[in-house]
Amino acid sequence: MNDQTPPRAKVLGGLTPYLQVDGAIKAAEFYKKAFGAEEVFAYPPDDKGRTMHIHLYVNGSTLMLGDAYPEHGHPHQAAQGYTLQLHLGSDDIDAWWKRAVDAGCEIVTPLQVMFWGDRWGQVKDPFGVAWAMNAPVKG
Repeated sequence: MNDQTPPRAKVLGGLTPYLQVDGAIKAAEFYKKAFGAEEVFAYPPDDKGRTMHIHLYVNGSTLMLGDAYPEHGHPHQAAQGYTLQLHLGSDDIDAWWKRAVDAGCEIVTPLQVMFWGDRWGQVKDPFGVAWAMNAPVKG
């Protein structure tokens, strides 16, 4: 590694979602407020305010995101067909839900006990990404 290359942040978990969003720096700031994300690495923005990579920790896992770069074959596409699910403890889910909604997430499915026996709900963030929260019901 040369002196110009920063040390890599540790990747947590075995599967890492990598989101392409319109406004990765703003999304990372939002995820800090809404989901308690911790930023562990980010490339500085280019002259258009875009970044190619931000590495976050959320709920003990890694989440990576970057902006679209249409001039390099990566145009922006709206988020669709997936949900990021947070597995939480029964004592934690209400606080996580409130923080996300208070930060500006839109409620898609209210938090409720589902047919499989857990409390579950879904929100959508201002960048179009669906987030679900799941926790066992207190016994």
